[in-house]
Amino acid sequence: MNKLNYGGPVVLAVLDGVGLSKRVEGNAVLAAHTEFLNNAIRTQKTMALQASGEAVGILPGQMGNSEVGHNALGSGQIIKQGIAKIEDEFNSGKIWESTAWTGAIANVKAQNSTLHFSGIFSDGGVHSDINHLFKMLQRASDEGVKRVRIHLVLDGRDVHPQSAEKYIKNLEDFLKTLTDDYGNPRDYKVAGGGGRMIYVADRYETDWSVVERGWNAMIYGKAEYYFDSAIEAISLLREKNPELQDQYCPPFVITENNIPVGLVNDGDSFIYYDFRADRAIEIAQAFTYEMFDGFNRGTENNRRLDVFFAGMTEYNSDTHVPQYRLVEPVQIQDSLHEFLGKNNIPQLAIAETAKFGHITYYFNGNSYEKYDDEEQVCIESDTCPYNERPWMKSAETTDALLEKIEDYKFIRINYAGGDMVGHFGDMEATITALEAIDLQLARIAKRVDELGGMMVITADHGNAEELLDENGKIKTSHTTNLVPCIFYDNTDNRDKYELNRIADAGLSNIAPTLANLLGLTELPKTWRSSLIKN
Repeated sequence: MNKLNYGGPVVLAVLDGVGLSKRVEGNAVLAAHTEFLNNAIRTQKTMALQASGEAVGILPGQMGNSEVGHNALGSGQIIKQGIAKIEDEFNSGKIWESTAWTGAIANVKAQNSTLHFSGIFSDGGVHSDINHLFKMLQRASDEGVKRVRIHLVLDGRDVHPQSAEKYIKNLEDFLKTLTDDYGNPRDYKVAGGGGRMIYVADRYETDWSVVERGWNAMIYGKAEYYFDSAIEAISLLREKNPELQDQYCPPFVITENNIPVGLVNDGDSFIYYDFRADRAIEIAQAFTYEMFDGFNRGTENNRRLDVFFAGMTEYNSDTHVPQYRLVEPVQIQDSLHEFLGKNNIPQLAIAETAKFGHITYYFNGNSYEKYDDEEQVCIESDTCPYNERPWMKSAETTDALLEKIEDYKFIRINYAGGDMVGHFGDMEATITALEAIDLQLARIAKRVDELGGMMVITADHGNAEELLDENGKIKTSHTTNLVPCIFYDNTDNRDKYELNRIADAGLSNIAPTLANLLGLTELPKTWRSSLIKN
Protein backbone atom coordinates (compact mmCIF):
# COMPACT_ATOMS: atom_id res chain seq x y z
CA MET A 1 0.00 0.00 0.00
CA ASN A 2 1.21 3.51 -0.85
CA LYS A 3 1.56 5.81 2.15
CA LEU A 4 -1.14 8.42 2.67
CA ASN A 5 -0.22 11.81 4.06
CA TYR A 6 -2.71 14.23 5.60
CA GLY A 7 -1.87 17.76 6.59
CA GLY A 8 -4.38 17.62 9.42
CA PRO A 9 -5.50 14.96 11.89
CA VAL A 10 -7.30 11.69 11.32
CA VAL A 11 -10.36 11.76 13.59
CA LEU A 12 -12.34 8.72 14.66
CA ALA A 13 -15.85 9.71 15.78
CA VAL A 14 -17.75 6.92 17.54
CA LEU A 15 -21.49 7.58 17.61
CA ASP A 16 -22.35 5.35 20.53
CA GLY A 17 -25.47 3.29 19.95
CA VAL A 18 -26.25 4.45 16.40
CA GLY A 19 -27.08 1.51 14.15
CA LEU A 20 -28.64 1.01 10.74
CA SER A 21 -32.21 -0.11 10.13
CA LYS A 22 -34.67 0.44 7.28
CA ARG A 23 -37.61 0.03 9.62
CA VAL A 24 -39.24 3.42 10.23
CA GLU A 25 -41.21 2.73 13.42
CA GLY A 26 -39.15 3.55 16.49
CA ASN A 27 -36.15 4.57 14.40
CA ALA A 28 -34.76 7.78 15.88
CA VAL A 29 -31.81 7.65 13.48
CA LEU A 30 -34.10 7.98 10.45
CA ALA A 31 -36.44 10.43 12.17
CA ALA A 32 -33.74 12.85 13.28
CA HIS A 33 -32.89 15.88 11.17
CA THR A 34 -29.18 15.20 10.66
CA GLU A 35 -28.17 17.39 7.76
CA PHE A 36 -24.43 16.80 8.08
CA LEU A 37 -24.65 13.01 8.30
CA ASN A 38 -27.19 12.77 5.50
CA ASN A 39 -24.99 14.83 3.22
CA ALA A 40 -21.90 12.84 4.16
CA ILE A 41 -23.67 9.59 3.30
CA ARG A 42 -24.59 11.02 -0.12
CA THR A 43 -21.18 12.46 -0.99
CA GLN A 44 -18.55 10.39 0.82
CA LYS A 45 -17.36 6.78 0.75
CA THR A 46 -19.46 4.63 3.07
CA MET A 47 -19.97 1.04 4.12
CA ALA A 48 -21.75 -0.91 6.86
CA LEU A 49 -19.94 -2.87 9.58
CA GLN A 50 -20.82 -5.80 11.78
CA ALA A 51 -20.88 -4.88 15.47
CA SER A 52 -22.48 -7.83 17.23
CA GLY A 53 -22.12 -11.56 17.82
CA GLU A 54 -19.00 -13.33 16.67
CA ALA A 55 -17.79 -10.21 14.85
CA VAL A 56 -16.92 -8.71 18.25
CA GLY A 57 -15.96 -11.96 19.97
CA ILE A 58 -19.23 -12.78 21.73
CA LEU A 59 -21.93 -15.41 21.17
CA PRO A 60 -23.60 -15.75 17.74
CA GLY A 61 -26.66 -13.56 17.46
CA GLN A 62 -25.92 -11.63 20.64
CA MET A 63 -26.36 -7.85 20.55
CA GLY A 64 -23.23 -5.77 20.61
CA ASN A 65 -22.21 -3.55 23.49
CA SER A 66 -19.86 -0.69 24.19
CA GLU A 67 -17.19 -2.76 25.91
CA VAL A 68 -16.66 -5.34 23.17
CA GLY A 69 -17.31 -2.71 20.50
CA HIS A 70 -14.52 -0.45 21.69
CA ASN A 71 -12.24 -3.44 22.30
CA ALA A 72 -12.75 -4.41 18.66
CA LEU A 73 -12.32 -0.85 17.40
CA GLY A 74 -9.05 -0.39 19.25
CA SER A 75 -7.51 -3.84 18.97
CA GLY A 76 -7.87 -4.64 15.27
CA GLN A 77 -8.73 -8.20 16.25
CA ILE A 78 -11.70 -10.45 16.99
CA ILE A 79 -11.06 -11.58 20.54
CA LYS A 80 -13.22 -14.19 22.19
CA GLN A 81 -14.30 -12.49 25.36
CA GLY A 82 -17.12 -11.49 27.64
CA ILE A 83 -19.91 -14.02 27.83
CA ALA A 84 -18.35 -16.29 25.20
CA LYS A 85 -15.22 -16.81 27.29
CA ILE A 86 -17.25 -17.25 30.49
CA GLU A 87 -19.46 -19.88 28.86
CA ASP A 88 -16.40 -21.89 27.86
CA GLU A 89 -15.14 -21.97 31.44
CA PHE A 90 -18.52 -22.99 32.83
CA ASN A 91 -18.82 -25.74 30.24
CA SER A 92 -15.33 -27.07 30.96
CA GLY A 93 -15.78 -26.84 34.73
CA LYS A 94 -12.57 -24.83 35.00
CA ILE A 95 -14.45 -22.08 36.84
CA TRP A 96 -15.00 -24.36 39.88
CA GLU A 97 -11.25 -24.86 40.18
CA SER A 98 -10.49 -21.14 40.46
CA THR A 99 -9.10 -19.77 43.72
CA ALA A 100 -12.07 -17.38 43.72
CA TRP A 101 -14.68 -20.14 43.83
CA THR A 102 -12.79 -22.55 46.08
CA GLY A 103 -11.82 -19.70 48.40
CA ALA A 104 -15.35 -18.32 48.67
CA ILE A 105 -16.78 -21.77 49.48
CA ALA A 106 -14.01 -22.68 51.93
CA ASN A 107 -14.48 -19.37 53.74
CA VAL A 108 -18.22 -19.75 54.40
CA LYS A 109 -17.76 -23.33 55.53
CA ALA A 110 -14.94 -22.43 57.90
CA GLN A 111 -16.80 -19.40 59.27
CA ASN A 112 -20.28 -20.97 59.16
CA SER A 113 -21.24 -17.77 57.35
CA THR A 114 -23.24 -16.63 54.33
CA LEU A 115 -22.40 -16.70 50.63
CA HIS A 116 -23.76 -13.62 48.85
CA PHE A 117 -24.29 -13.06 45.14
CA SER A 118 -24.94 -9.82 43.30
CA GLY A 119 -24.74 -8.48 39.77
CA ILE A 120 -26.98 -7.12 37.05
CA PHE A 121 -29.99 -9.39 37.23
CA SER A 122 -31.09 -10.41 33.73
CA ASP A 123 -30.11 -12.55 30.79
CA GLY A 124 -29.17 -9.51 28.72
CA GLY A 125 -25.65 -10.87 28.29
CA VAL A 126 -24.07 -7.42 28.19
CA HIS A 127 -22.82 -7.14 31.76
CA SER A 128 -23.92 -10.50 33.12
CA ASP A 129 -26.21 -13.49 32.63
CA ILE A 130 -28.42 -14.85 35.40
CA ASN A 131 -27.91 -18.33 33.99
CA HIS A 132 -24.40 -18.02 35.43
CA LEU A 133 -25.99 -17.18 38.78
CA PHE A 134 -28.21 -20.27 38.54
CA LYS A 135 -25.19 -22.46 37.81
CA MET A 136 -23.34 -21.06 40.81
CA LEU A 137 -26.35 -21.51 43.07
CA GLN A 138 -26.63 -25.14 41.97
CA ARG A 139 -22.92 -25.70 42.52
CA ALA A 140 -23.03 -24.04 45.95
CA SER A 141 -25.88 -26.34 46.95
CA ASP A 142 -24.04 -29.38 45.59
CA GLU A 143 -20.99 -28.41 47.65
CA GLY A 144 -23.04 -28.12 50.80
CA VAL A 145 -23.22 -24.34 51.30
CA LYS A 146 -25.94 -23.84 53.89
CA ARG A 147 -26.89 -20.18 53.50
CA VAL A 148 -27.00 -17.94 50.43
CA ARG A 149 -28.36 -14.43 49.96
CA ILE A 150 -28.89 -12.68 46.61
CA HIS A 151 -28.90 -8.92 46.07
CA LEU A 152 -30.68 -8.02 42.83
CA VAL A 153 -29.34 -5.24 40.60
CA LEU A 154 -32.42 -4.95 38.39
CA ASP A 155 -31.77 -4.37 34.71
CA GLY A 156 -34.51 -3.00 32.42
CA ARG A 157 -31.83 -1.53 30.16
CA ASP A 158 -30.28 -4.43 28.26
CA VAL A 159 -33.64 -6.21 28.39
CA HIS A 160 -37.29 -5.09 28.40
CA PRO A 161 -37.67 -2.07 30.71
CA GLN A 162 -40.30 -3.83 32.83
CA SER A 163 -39.18 -7.44 32.98
CA ALA A 164 -38.01 -7.86 36.59
CA GLU A 165 -41.07 -9.95 37.54
CA LYS A 166 -40.13 -12.64 35.02
CA TYR A 167 -36.55 -12.93 36.26
CA ILE A 168 -37.54 -12.90 39.94
CA LYS A 169 -40.11 -15.65 39.39
CA ASN A 170 -37.55 -17.74 37.51
CA LEU A 171 -35.09 -17.31 40.36
CA GLU A 172 -37.59 -18.13 43.09
CA ASP A 173 -38.78 -21.21 41.20
CA PHE A 174 -35.18 -22.33 40.81
CA LEU A 175 -34.37 -21.79 44.49
CA LYS A 176 -37.22 -24.15 45.40
CA THR A 177 -35.43 -26.97 43.57
CA LEU A 178 -32.30 -26.70 45.74
CA THR A 179 -32.27 -29.10 48.68
CA ASP A 180 -29.77 -30.71 51.02
CA ASP A 181 -28.93 -34.43 51.08
CA TYR A 182 -32.10 -35.10 53.06
CA GLY A 183 -34.42 -33.24 50.70
CA ASN A 184 -34.77 -30.21 52.95
CA PRO A 185 -34.99 -26.79 51.23
CA ARG A 186 -31.79 -24.76 51.21
CA ASP A 187 -31.71 -21.48 53.10
CA TYR A 188 -31.21 -19.52 49.86
CA LYS A 189 -33.11 -16.21 49.66
CA VAL A 190 -33.33 -12.85 47.91
CA ALA A 191 -32.13 -10.18 50.37
CA GLY A 192 -33.09 -7.04 48.47
CA GLY A 193 -32.40 -5.06 45.36
CA GLY A 194 -32.75 -1.93 43.31
CA GLY A 195 -32.39 -0.55 39.79
CA ARG A 196 -28.95 -0.50 38.22
CA MET A 197 -28.97 3.26 37.61
CA ILE A 198 -29.48 4.11 41.28
CA TYR A 199 -28.31 1.00 43.17
CA VAL A 200 -24.76 -0.46 43.22
CA ALA A 201 -23.89 -0.20 39.52
CA ASP A 202 -22.44 3.28 38.95
CA ARG A 203 -19.61 3.54 36.44
CA TYR A 204 -16.61 5.79 35.82
CA GLU A 205 -17.15 7.29 39.30
CA THR A 206 -19.96 9.41 37.91
CA ASP A 207 -22.00 9.20 41.11
CA TRP A 208 -20.65 7.28 44.11
CA SER A 209 -24.01 7.74 45.87
CA VAL A 210 -25.34 4.98 43.58
CA VAL A 211 -22.85 2.52 45.05
CA GLU A 212 -23.45 3.88 48.54
CA ARG A 213 -27.19 3.17 48.30
CA GLY A 214 -26.48 -0.43 47.43
CA TRP A 215 -23.86 -0.66 50.17
CA ASN A 216 -26.19 0.68 52.84
CA ALA A 217 -28.94 -1.72 51.78
CA MET A 218 -26.70 -4.79 51.64
CA ILE A 219 -24.53 -4.08 54.69
CA TYR A 220 -26.87 -2.21 57.01
CA GLY A 221 -30.37 -2.94 55.73
CA LYS A 222 -31.03 0.74 55.06
CA ALA A 223 -33.26 1.41 52.07
CA GLU A 224 -36.19 3.45 50.87
CA TYR A 225 -38.59 0.49 51.02
CA TYR A 226 -39.02 -2.78 52.94
CA PHE A 227 -41.00 -5.76 51.67
CA ASP A 228 -41.71 -9.39 52.49
CA SER A 229 -40.52 -10.61 49.08
CA ALA A 230 -38.97 -9.37 45.86
CA ILE A 231 -42.15 -10.11 43.91
CA GLU A 232 -44.12 -8.02 46.39
CA ALA A 233 -41.57 -5.25 46.04
CA ILE A 234 -41.95 -5.03 42.27
CA SER A 235 -45.73 -5.41 42.40
CA LEU A 236 -46.27 -2.63 44.93
CA LEU A 237 -43.72 -0.30 43.33
CA ARG A 238 -45.38 -0.79 39.93
CA GLU A 239 -48.75 -0.11 41.53
CA LYS A 240 -47.36 3.14 42.88
CA ASN A 241 -45.78 4.08 39.54
CA PRO A 242 -46.98 2.03 36.53
CA GLU A 243 -44.32 3.60 34.28
CA LEU A 244 -41.42 2.64 36.57
CA GLN A 245 -38.56 1.10 34.59
CA ASP A 246 -36.57 -1.60 36.34
CA GLN A 247 -33.32 0.32 35.95
CA TYR A 248 -34.73 3.10 38.19
CA CYS A 249 -36.38 0.87 40.78
CA PRO A 250 -35.73 2.37 44.24
CA PRO A 251 -33.62 0.29 46.66
CA PHE A 252 -35.54 -2.17 48.82
CA VAL A 253 -34.72 -4.67 51.56
CA ILE A 254 -36.52 -7.96 52.24
CA THR A 255 -37.42 -8.49 55.89
CA GLU A 256 -38.89 -11.19 58.11
CA ASN A 257 -40.42 -10.01 61.37
CA ASN A 258 -39.07 -6.55 60.50
CA ILE A 259 -35.50 -7.87 60.39
CA PRO A 260 -33.48 -7.84 57.14
CA VAL A 261 -33.01 -11.40 55.91
CA GLY A 262 -29.58 -11.05 54.40
CA LEU A 263 -27.07 -8.45 55.62
CA VAL A 264 -23.45 -8.81 54.58
CA ASN A 265 -21.29 -9.35 57.65
CA ASP A 266 -17.62 -9.84 58.47
CA GLY A 267 -16.66 -13.41 57.68
CA ASP A 268 -19.05 -13.75 54.72
CA SER A 269 -18.15 -14.43 51.07
CA PHE A 270 -19.46 -12.22 48.27
CA ILE A 271 -19.40 -13.00 44.54
CA TYR A 272 -20.19 -10.25 42.05
CA TYR A 273 -21.06 -12.06 38.84
CA ASP A 274 -20.82 -9.27 36.24
CA PHE A 275 -18.22 -10.11 33.61
CA ARG A 276 -18.10 -6.57 32.28
CA ALA A 277 -15.98 -4.21 34.33
CA ASP A 278 -17.48 -0.75 34.11
CA ARG A 279 -20.47 -1.29 36.42
CA ALA A 280 -18.60 -3.69 38.70
CA ILE A 281 -15.31 -2.00 39.55
CA GLU A 282 -16.70 0.52 42.06
CA ILE A 283 -18.49 -2.00 44.28
CA ALA A 284 -15.37 -4.17 44.04
CA GLN A 285 -13.29 -1.27 45.31
CA ALA A 286 -15.72 -0.65 48.17
CA PHE A 287 -15.33 -4.26 49.30
CA THR A 288 -11.58 -4.67 48.72
CA TYR A 289 -9.70 -1.38 49.15
CA GLU A 290 -8.00 -0.85 52.48
CA MET A 291 -7.93 2.91 51.81
CA PHE A 292 -11.22 3.95 50.25
CA ASP A 293 -12.75 7.41 49.77
CA GLY A 294 -15.71 6.77 47.46
CA PHE A 295 -18.04 7.18 50.43
CA ASN A 296 -18.03 6.42 54.15
CA ARG A 297 -18.43 2.67 54.49
CA GLY A 298 -19.85 3.12 57.98
CA THR A 299 -17.27 0.87 59.60
CA GLU A 300 -14.92 2.00 62.34
CA ASN A 301 -12.28 4.23 60.73
CA ASN A 302 -13.86 3.34 57.38
CA ARG A 303 -12.10 -0.03 57.48
CA ARG A 304 -12.59 -2.69 54.84
CA LEU A 305 -15.11 -5.37 55.70
CA ASP A 306 -13.57 -8.76 56.41
CA VAL A 307 -15.36 -10.35 53.46
CA PHE A 308 -13.97 -12.78 50.87
CA PHE A 309 -14.85 -10.85 47.70
CA ALA A 310 -14.61 -12.34 44.24
CA GLY A 311 -15.57 -11.06 40.80
CA MET A 312 -16.56 -12.97 37.72
CA THR A 313 -13.40 -11.62 36.12
CA GLU A 314 -10.80 -8.89 36.59
CA TYR A 315 -12.32 -5.41 36.60
CA ASN A 316 -9.09 -3.39 36.32
CA SER A 317 -6.18 -4.94 34.45
CA ASP A 318 -3.71 -2.33 35.73
CA THR A 319 -4.48 -2.62 39.46
CA HIS A 320 -5.71 -6.24 39.16
CA VAL A 321 -8.93 -5.67 41.08
CA PRO A 322 -10.41 -7.83 42.42
CA GLN A 323 -7.67 -10.15 43.62
CA TYR A 324 -9.96 -13.15 43.31
CA ARG A 325 -11.84 -13.78 40.03
CA LEU A 326 -13.65 -16.79 38.72
CA VAL A 327 -12.30 -16.36 35.18
CA GLU A 328 -8.98 -14.83 34.27
CA PRO A 329 -9.21 -11.77 32.00
CA VAL A 330 -8.69 -11.59 28.29
CA GLN A 331 -5.19 -10.47 27.33
CA ILE A 332 -5.26 -7.99 24.43
CA GLN A 333 -1.96 -7.33 22.66
CA ASP A 334 -1.11 -4.99 19.77
CA SER A 335 -3.80 -2.38 20.41
CA LEU A 336 -3.93 0.61 18.08
CA HIS A 337 -2.94 3.06 20.80
CA GLU A 338 0.12 0.91 21.57
CA PHE A 339 1.06 0.69 17.89
CA LEU A 340 0.69 4.45 17.40
CA GLY A 341 2.57 5.15 20.62
CA LYS A 342 5.52 3.07 19.46
CA ASN A 343 5.45 4.99 16.16
CA ASN A 344 5.48 8.32 18.01
CA ILE A 345 2.13 9.50 16.67
CA PRO A 346 0.50 12.01 19.05
CA GLN A 347 -3.04 10.89 19.95
CA LEU A 348 -5.97 12.35 21.83
CA ALA A 349 -8.94 10.49 23.34
CA ILE A 350 -11.94 12.51 24.45
CA ALA A 351 -15.44 11.77 25.75
CA GLU A 352 -17.78 12.69 28.54
CA THR A 353 -17.80 10.62 31.71
CA ALA A 354 -20.60 8.29 30.57
CA LYS A 355 -18.35 6.84 27.84
CA PHE A 356 -14.88 7.98 28.85
CA GLY A 357 -13.74 4.52 29.92
CA HIS A 358 -14.82 3.09 26.59
CA ILE A 359 -12.78 5.47 24.42
CA THR A 360 -9.77 5.04 26.76
CA TYR A 361 -9.64 1.84 28.84
CA TYR A 362 -11.55 -0.48 26.50
CA PHE A 363 -10.22 1.07 23.29
CA ASN A 364 -6.68 0.67 24.66
CA GLY A 365 -7.06 -3.07 25.20
CA ASN A 366 -8.40 -2.92 28.77
CA SER A 367 -5.62 -0.72 30.07
CA TYR A 368 -5.42 2.74 31.62
CA GLU A 369 -1.78 3.15 30.58
CA LYS A 370 -0.97 6.06 28.28
CA TYR A 371 1.95 6.79 25.99
CA ASP A 372 3.97 9.98 26.30
CA ASP A 373 2.24 11.51 23.28
CA GLU A 374 -1.24 10.36 24.31
CA GLU A 375 -3.69 12.66 26.08
CA GLN A 376 -7.08 11.75 27.49
CA VAL A 377 -9.72 14.39 28.21
CA CYS A 378 -12.87 13.66 30.22
CA ILE A 379 -15.85 16.03 30.23
CA GLU A 380 -18.03 15.52 33.31
CA SER A 381 -21.45 14.13 32.42
CA ASP A 382 -24.74 15.37 33.84
CA THR A 383 -25.99 13.41 36.84
CA CYS A 384 -29.68 13.86 35.98
CA PRO A 385 -31.42 11.27 33.77
CA TYR A 386 -30.00 11.72 30.29
CA ASN A 387 -33.38 12.02 28.58
CA GLU A 388 -33.92 15.25 30.55
CA ARG A 389 -30.86 16.80 28.86
CA PRO A 390 -30.51 14.60 25.78
CA TRP A 391 -27.85 16.73 24.10
CA MET A 392 -25.67 15.63 27.02
CA LYS A 393 -22.14 17.10 26.78
CA SER A 394 -21.79 16.80 23.03
CA ALA A 395 -21.00 20.52 22.59
CA GLU A 396 -18.52 20.68 25.47
CA THR A 397 -16.78 17.54 24.24
CA THR A 398 -16.45 19.08 20.80
CA ASP A 399 -15.20 22.35 22.29
CA ALA A 400 -12.38 20.48 24.00
CA LEU A 401 -11.50 18.64 20.80
CA LEU A 402 -11.39 21.80 18.69
CA GLU A 403 -9.19 23.47 21.26
CA LYS A 404 -6.56 20.75 20.85
CA ILE A 405 -7.13 19.60 17.27
CA GLU A 406 -3.91 21.07 15.87
CA ASP A 407 -1.75 19.25 18.45
CA TYR A 408 -2.54 15.66 17.44
CA LYS A 409 -2.30 13.42 14.38
CA PHE A 410 -4.93 10.96 15.63
CA ILE A 411 -8.02 11.91 17.65
CA ARG A 412 -10.77 9.61 18.85
CA ILE A 413 -14.00 10.97 20.29
CA ASN A 414 -17.13 9.28 21.60
CA TYR A 415 -20.60 10.83 21.49
CA ALA A 416 -22.75 9.09 24.09
CA GLY A 417 -26.26 10.31 23.27
CA GLY A 418 -27.44 7.62 20.86
CA ASP A 419 -26.88 4.98 23.50
CA MET A 420 -27.34 6.71 26.85
CA VAL A 421 -30.54 8.47 25.77
CA GLY A 422 -31.62 5.56 23.60
CA HIS A 423 -31.66 3.35 26.70
CA PHE A 424 -34.75 5.24 27.88
CA GLY A 425 -36.72 4.23 24.79
CA ASP A 426 -37.72 7.89 24.55
CA MET A 427 -38.13 8.70 20.85
CA GLU A 428 -38.28 12.49 21.10
CA ALA A 429 -35.31 12.70 23.46
CA THR A 430 -33.22 10.34 21.33
CA ILE A 431 -33.97 12.37 18.21
CA THR A 432 -32.76 15.47 20.05
CA ALA A 433 -29.60 13.64 21.10
CA LEU A 434 -28.81 12.65 17.51
CA GLU A 435 -29.50 16.12 16.15
CA ALA A 436 -27.18 17.61 18.76
CA ILE A 437 -24.43 15.18 17.75
CA ASP A 438 -24.93 15.99 14.07
CA LEU A 439 -24.28 19.67 14.79
CA GLN A 440 -21.05 18.78 16.55
CA LEU A 441 -19.85 16.55 13.73
CA ALA A 442 -20.38 19.45 11.34
CA ARG A 443 -18.20 21.64 13.58
CA ILE A 444 -15.40 19.06 13.57
CA ALA A 445 -15.71 18.49 9.83
CA LYS A 446 -15.32 22.19 9.10
CA ARG A 447 -12.09 22.37 11.08
CA VAL A 448 -10.81 19.07 9.69
CA ASP A 449 -11.32 20.45 6.17
CA GLU A 450 -9.42 23.62 7.05
CA LEU A 451 -6.48 21.62 8.38
CA GLY A 452 -6.42 19.08 5.56
CA GLY A 453 -7.44 16.12 7.69
CA MET A 454 -10.21 13.54 7.50
CA MET A 455 -12.73 11.82 9.74
CA VAL A 456 -13.95 8.23 10.07
CA ILE A 457 -17.45 8.15 11.55
CA THR A 458 -18.78 4.88 12.92
CA ALA A 459 -20.57 3.36 15.94
CA ASP A 460 -19.82 0.67 18.51
CA HIS A 461 -23.26 -1.01 18.33
CA GLY A 462 -26.89 -0.22 17.59
CA ASN A 463 -29.63 1.13 19.87
CA ALA A 464 -31.19 4.43 18.74
CA GLU A 465 -32.44 2.95 15.47
CA GLU A 466 -34.71 0.47 17.25
CA LEU A 467 -36.63 2.02 20.16
CA LEU A 468 -39.70 -0.16 19.59
CA ASP A 469 -39.74 -3.94 19.47
CA GLU A 470 -41.64 -6.04 16.93
CA ASN A 471 -44.77 -5.70 19.06
CA GLY A 472 -44.57 -1.91 19.15
CA LYS A 473 -43.47 -1.81 22.78
CA ILE A 474 -40.67 0.38 24.11
CA LYS A 475 -37.26 -1.16 23.60
CA THR A 476 -34.29 0.04 25.64
CA SER A 477 -31.65 -2.54 24.77
CA HIS A 478 -28.89 -2.66 22.17
CA THR A 479 -29.42 -4.32 18.79
CA THR A 480 -27.69 -6.70 16.40
CA ASN A 481 -27.93 -4.27 13.48
CA LEU A 482 -25.02 -3.21 11.33
CA VAL A 483 -23.46 0.17 12.03
CA PRO A 484 -22.37 2.90 9.61
CA CYS A 485 -18.82 3.68 8.58
CA ILE A 486 -18.37 6.99 6.77
CA PHE A 487 -15.02 8.14 5.34
CA TYR A 488 -15.37 11.92 5.48
CA ASP A 489 -12.47 13.06 3.34
CA ASN A 490 -12.34 16.18 1.19
CA THR A 491 -8.58 16.08 0.59
CA ASP A 492 -6.71 14.89 -2.47
CA ASN A 493 -6.15 11.60 -0.64
CA ARG A 494 -9.77 10.51 -1.14
CA ASP A 495 -8.95 9.65 -4.76
CA LYS A 496 -5.90 7.61 -3.73
CA TYR A 497 -7.77 4.79 -2.01
CA GLU A 498 -10.81 2.61 -2.55
CA LEU A 499 -12.85 0.81 0.06
CA ASN A 500 -11.96 -2.81 0.65
CA ARG A 501 -15.42 -4.32 0.79
CA ILE A 502 -14.63 -7.60 2.50
CA ALA A 503 -17.61 -9.85 3.18
CA ASP A 504 -17.29 -9.88 6.97
CA ALA A 505 -16.20 -6.27 7.51
CA GLY A 506 -16.60 -5.32 11.15
CA LEU A 507 -15.39 -3.04 13.91
CA SER A 508 -12.14 -4.97 14.21
CA ASN A 509 -11.17 -3.75 10.72
CA ILE A 510 -11.11 -0.13 11.88
CA ALA A 511 -7.71 -0.12 13.65
CA PRO A 512 -5.69 -1.20 10.58
CA THR A 513 -7.71 1.24 8.48
CA LEU A 514 -6.81 4.13 10.77
CA ALA A 515 -3.18 3.08 10.79
CA ASN A 516 -3.13 3.14 6.96
CA LEU A 517 -4.78 6.56 6.93
CA LEU A 518 -2.03 7.75 9.27
CA GLY A 519 0.60 6.62 6.77
CA LEU A 520 1.58 3.36 8.46
CA THR A 521 1.78 0.31 6.20
CA GLU A 522 3.70 -2.32 8.21
CA LEU A 523 0.97 -3.45 10.60
CA PRO A 524 0.85 -6.05 13.39
CA LYS A 525 0.30 -9.56 12.07
CA THR A 526 -2.48 -10.07 14.61
CA TRP A 527 -4.65 -7.42 12.95
CA ARG A 528 -7.42 -7.98 10.45
CA SER A 529 -7.52 -6.40 6.99
CA SER A 530 -7.76 -2.69 6.39
CA LEU A 531 -10.97 -1.29 4.91
CA ILE A 532 -9.03 0.76 2.36
CA LYS A 533 -6.76 -0.21 -0.50
CA ASN A 534 -4.81 1.76 -3.08
